[in-house]
Amino acid sequence: MITLLDYGAGNVRSVINAIESLGKTVQTVASPEEILSAEKLVFPGVGAFGNMIQILHQKGFVEPLRDYLASDRPFLGICLGLQALFEGSEEAPGATGLSFLPGTVKRFDIDLSVPHIGWNGIRVKQPSRLFTGMRGDERFYFVHSYYVAPAEDSAILTTTDYGIAFTSSIQKGNVVATQFHPEKSGDAGLRILENFLKAEAPAMVPEANPQRTRLAKRIIACLDVRSNDQGDLVVTKGDQYDVREEGAVRNMGLPVELAGRYYDEGADEITFLNITGFRDFPLEDMPMLEVLRQTSRHVFVPLTIGGGIRDFTDSDGRSWSALEVAAEYFRSGADKVSIGSDAVYIAEEYLKTGKKTGKSAIEEIARVYGNQAVVISVDPRRVYVTSPEAVSHHVIETAFAGPNDERYCWYQCTVRGGREGREMDAVTLARACEDLGAGEILLNCIDRDGTNAGFDLELINAVRGAVTIPVIASSGAGCAEHFYEVFSKTDAESALAAGIFHRREVSIQEVKRYLAGKVEVRV
Repeated sequence: MITLLDYGAGNVRSVINAIESLGKTVQTVASPEEILSAEKLVFPGVGAFGNMIQILHQKGFVEPLRDYLASDRPFLGICLGLQALFEGSEEAPGATGLSFLPGTVKRFDIDLSVPHIGWNGIRVKQPSRLFTGMRGDERFYFVHSYYVAPAEDSAILTTTDYGIAFTSSIQKGNVVATQFHPEKSGDAGLRILENFLKAEAPAMVPEANPQRTRLAKRIIACLDVRSNDQGDLVVTKGDQYDVREEGAVRNMGLPVELAGRYYDEGADEITFLNITGFRDFPLEDMPMLEVLRQTSRHVFVPLTIGGGIRDFTDSDGRSWSALEVAAEYFRSGADKVSIGSDAVYIAEEYLKTGKKTGKSAIEEIARVYGNQAVVISVDPRRVYVTSPEAVSHHVIETAFAGPNDERYCWYQCTVRGGREGREMDAVTLARACEDLGAGEILLNCIDRDGTNAGFDLELINAVRGAVTIPVIASSGAGCAEHFYEVFSKTDAESALAAGIFHRREVSIQEVKRYLAGKVEVRV
């Protein structure tokens, strides 16, 4: 029996599913006494340090956790479950951690994008049973803005490079903890979990132990999900956001089956975008929660869900906040939520007043679940102008002249699935959302959607140069060469595609084989 400490963090379902896939039974902690009686304790943490510590105190879990750790029984901390072992964090001054290890948690102060999101390697510093059967060149999934800084080196198990060399896991006796997410790291992560769960496994250092680790560029499969005219959930694909063909919704397959296929092909992440126009309330109107639950049972890479992350009042008159909606998605298996049209409205209000309310969907979700949990999905289209002075928006000089030979353009944000333009440009939106607490930008381009003409590199460079959070390039991929182009000519951390994968024009494996040796990828 494996005991899992679920204090109300984000996606713990994937940890449970990963452990159960290895043939073990999981019991979640319901009382402080169950911590002390655990044979093996797993502590997955997602979100903000201060919020976590506050909840642990409220539930009476702090002292039992300290006693359990002091007893040197098997313990596995994940992400925030690692950070909790230290004395405190720059994220929440004044909040005291479990103080099992001396040291603190610091925010990345580097020239690279923060959060650190994606697949990176580890450099092993001491033998551990976690590494039984490992080669040493595996990559694991990281998503964090803060890292642990131990006061003593003796507990450091691995380090990872991202601007600096930081501690990516620790080991002290039977207590181990990782900054990366083994439950989201595919086969390599499942091996880490399996080794932890084994009664006996020899401590070892893998044969391959890199001198330097590198973050891989991510290849993301996107599934636009909506109800067809028969009321069934299907994966569809638009042509400049028009998903109908001969009057019917294009049906590219079933969401759970396609997600499983892309996981098997090596997708680094999978994004579900629920593009149905909600008639009532997203948690009742569409069975997306069940899609997430089923997918997370067999797909052990990060899952993002977009669509309907906003305040709602259902048909019974009950009001739901965007935070509550997001919480249901996280509990069902999502790792991140994507906010689209509502992000534009939120940014418009923020820029109008110049003040953060703390109550917007972006701010609330980021405060509770961390910046890395909030993705902003931007849907811009080109608007050509004769000169930079023609409008007050962020204007770029373009290599692709407009219909009247205009040499300049700006990118107008749209809402309602691209059907309505707003007086806000994509660069301004991205900056505002970063300021409000978003952790990543999903950058679509209506003009390139469904064209197979390649990503809009000018748009990507304009937005990527304006923010310090990671950017996902989207819209226009037609071949493997387009992925190399976007990674070699922009600083985008990842690239997303849909139609070419759905139609099997190019597989994720083919993209990665083409990129191998040219850019860092997980193969």
